[in-house]
Amino acid sequence: MLTLNNAQAGVIVLAIADRIVENRAYLSEIDGKIGDGDHGVNMAKGFGMAADRLKGKDVSLAQSLDVLGTILMTEIGGSMGPLYGMMFTEFAEQIDGIEAIDAAAFSRMLHAGLEGIEAIGSAKVGDKTLLDTLVPAVQAFDTSISAGSSFADALSALVDAAEAGRDSTINLVAKIGRASRLGERSLGVLDAGATSCAIILKELSLGARDRLES
Repeated sequence: MLTLNNAQAGVIVLAIADRIVENRAYLSEIDGKIGDGDHGVNMAKGFGMAADRLKGKDVSLAQSLDVLGTILMTEIGGSMGPLYGMMFTEFAEQIDGIEAIDAAAFSRMLHAGLEGIEAIGSAKVGDKTLLDTLVPAVQAFDTSISAGSSFADALSALVDAAEAGRDSTINLVAKIGRASRLGERSLGVLDAGATSCAIILKELSLGARDRLES
């Protein structure tokens, strides 16, 4: 059975932070079309702070996720900080103390993060938010495992579904947040939160897949 060594996987969070910082301008550009235009700046600030605190330290995936989540919840502005902060701290709590993370534990982690976001927000799939990326990604992972796929293949399915979910927001009308004021004018543009979520899930999944061991 393939598993992910929790103690050795903390560097995945550094890789996620690198991708977010790299995409700072892109995320803000997307957000500027129907929102405040600060999504990339705020995300890069929070993820960059987490990376600075984690670099050079020998920490587990659970510990790294907890550091990231706590910073996002307490030290950055915008609406996304609390949402992503909740997701990452829930991720961390689910895998804390698990030495070898198997597919079942990874699924529980994903579901905990999703439920954390749903608990503090009112959005649902179809509202042009990060949930349009996260929900189908979690469902794809579970469906793949249920169909008998390997942990590695399920992670690939998760990435494909996350990116398809991100792309689906182009054809959605925003129902939540500042963009919702635009109504039909929010059509034709990617949602910034859905886009950053796809980046996060891809880096998390590929990082996990590359470190699976039997």
